[in-house]
Amino acid sequence: MDLYYTLKVAGLERRLPVCRITDDLSIAAFVLFGDVEMTVAAATHLLKAAPEHDILITAEAKGIPLVHEMARQGGGTNYIIARKVVKLYMKEVFSVELRSITTAEKQNLYIDAAEARRMKGKRVLIVDDVISTGESLRAVEKLVKKAGGVIVGTMAVLAEGDAKYRGDITYLEHLPLMNPDGTPKE
Repeated sequence: MDLYYTLKVAGLERRLPVCRITDDLSIAAFVLFGDVEMTVAAATHLLKAAPEHDILITAEAKGIPLVHEMARQGGGTNYIIARKVVKLYMKEVFSVELRSITTAEKQNLYIDAAEARRMKGKRVLIVDDVISTGESLRAVEKLVKKAGGVIVGTMAVLAEGDAKYRGDITYLEHLPLMNPDGTPKE
């Protein structure tokens, strides 16, 4: 039996598939890829609450459409993608390690010296689709600090689980963690 959780965010309603993580934990999968309407609406709402910034950054990959749309709506604000794999064009690479709730093994995030120079001394806004454990967020924060950027805020479409209690993120809606039967844990 397929389970779904209905969520309303940025004035739009979505049915999210409930996915099992462990025997006693499931999550409702929120994916912006391919959902242009949600991406545009979420970017609009986040920008209304965004602090002044010079550049945006997100971790690869699910935050990419959001950060792109926020940059587009924000009048061409630059953005950087913290990559999961070093690309051939990347020189003098910075890296940090992380573990995400949706990925089984450890990962790394990378930026290169050219991206670091773009952030140095600039007001950097960290953006993501969902903040849950905060591991991706901590990794991106480390990259920004290594590059000499000044973090002015952290924003996400959703704060999942206990992330709603964090005072250091701005988000549009709370997404509860789920029991295996698809009911919210809270």
